[in-house]
Amino acid sequence: MSSKKEWALIVSLLLGAILVPINSTMIAVALSSISRSFSESIASITWVVTVYLIVMAVTQPIAGKLGDMYGNKKMYLWGVGLFLIASLGCALSPSLFLLIFFRALQAAGGALLTPNSIAIIRHVVSEKRLPKVFGFFGLGAGLGAALGPFIGSLLIESFSWHSIFWVNIPFLAIALGTAFIMFPKYKEETSDAPLDIIGSVLLAGSIVSIILLTKNESSLGYWVYALLILLFVPLFFRRELCTKHPIIDFDLFKNTTFTSANLSVLLSNLMMYAVLLIMPLFMTGHFSMNTSHSGMALSVFSIFMSASNWGGAQLHHKWGARRMIFLSFGLMAGANLLFLLLVYSHSVPFLMASLIVGGIASGAGLTSMQVSSLATVEPGMSGIASGIFSTFRYFGSIISSALIGLISGFHILFIILIGVSVIGLFVSLGIKSGETVDTKKSHSA
Repeated sequence: MSSKKEWALIVSLLLGAILVPINSTMIAVALSSISRSFSESIASITWVVTVYLIVMAVTQPIAGKLGDMYGNKKMYLWGVGLFLIASLGCALSPSLFLLIFFRALQAAGGALLTPNSIAIIRHVVSEKRLPKVFGFFGLGAGLGAALGPFIGSLLIESFSWHSIFWVNIPFLAIALGTAFIMFPKYKEETSDAPLDIIGSVLLAGSIVSIILLTKNESSLGYWVYALLILLFVPLFFRRELCTKHPIIDFDLFKNTTFTSANLSVLLSNLMMYAVLLIMPLFMTGHFSMNTSHSGMALSVFSIFMSASNWGGAQLHHKWGARRMIFLSFGLMAGANLLFLLLVYSHSVPFLMASLIVGGIASGAGLTSMQVSSLATVEPGMSGIASGIFSTFRYFGSIISSALIGLISGFHILFIILIGVSVIGLFVSLGIKSGETVDTKKSHSA
C-alpha cells in the first residue's frame, strides 16, 4: 500500500473515530438547553451523558471481539452506519426517553468503530510506522475532545441543541463513503468461534453496577450496587476462565507488557480526567475566574496534551516504550506537585505553567501505551486487545469521577494523584519489548 493511500485511509478512519470524543464532550454544554426544551430536571438530563459512558464502557471489548470474529472492516462500517443513524435519531428526538435511547445507540456505534479502526491500522501499517500513526490518531482525538465544548457552544448559540447531532451527519456520510473506496483488500483472520453471550451479559452487569455505584447518592443504592458487583464480577471471572471462547481472554494478562500497558492507560486517564473535572472548579473558586476564562485556561492543558501525544509518538522508537511511559508518569508526579502548590498560590502564570506541564505529562506516553498493548498480541486478536485497552481507559475516567465525589479538599486530591503517579512509575517498569502471548496454545492445552 503506497504512502499516499495509507494516509488517505488513516484520515478516513480518523474522520469517523474523532467524532466519538467530540460527541462525548460536546454534549456537556447542551444539557441546560435540553433540560429547558423537554422541561426536565438536570438530574434526569444527565442520563444523556451517563448512558453514553455506560454503553461505551460495556461494549468496547465486545465490539473488539466481534471484529476479530467477523472482520474489523465489516464491524467498523457497521459502527459508522449505526453512529450516523443514531445521530439522526438524536437530532429528531421528540422526548427525553428517545434521546437517551438514541444516545445509547450512538455509543454502541462509537464502540464498534473505535477498537476496529485501531485494528485496521494494525493490519495495514508497518510496525515501524505504528507509533507515528497512533500519535496522529491521538492528536486528532485529543483535539476533538478539547474542542467539543467550544464547537457545541457555537452551534447551540447559533442554532439549537439539535445542531450538535445534525453536524455529525455529513462527516459520518463522508467517512462511510471514503471507507468503502479507501479500504485496502487484505486477508483478515476471522474466527468461527461463537460469541460468549453469557460472558457478555455478566460483563455488562459488572460494568453497569460499578458505574452506577460511583454515581449513586443514596445509602440504599450503595448496598444494592455493591451486592450486584459481588454477584456479577465473580461469576464473570469464573465464566471467562472456564469457557472455551471467552469474551475477554485472560491469558492475555499473563503477558506483563500487555498488563502494564493497560494499567498505565487506566492510571494516566484517571489523572487526566481528574484535572479536566476538578480544575474548572478550582479556577472559579480559588482564582475567581469566570466560566469562559477557566475554559480557555483548561484548553491550554488539552492542546499541550495533544501536541505531547504527537511528540511522544516521534520519540517512541528512539527512547523506547518503557522510557516514554516512565517519563510520562514522572512528569505527572511533577505536575500534580505543582497543582498542590497552587493551593497556596494565586499566581495565574504559575497556574498556566502547571497546566502546560500537566498537558505534556498526560500525552507523552499514550502512544507507547497503545503500541505496547497491541504489539503483544497476534494480528488476529487486535480487535479484542484494542477493546480491552479502551475499556481500561474508560475505567480510569470512571474511577476519577468517583474519587472526586469522595474527596472534599483540593490539596487531598492532588496528594492522592501524586501517589497514583508514583504507582504509575512502578507499573511502567513492566513494559518490555518483543513479548507476544500465544493464546491458542493456552486454550488448546
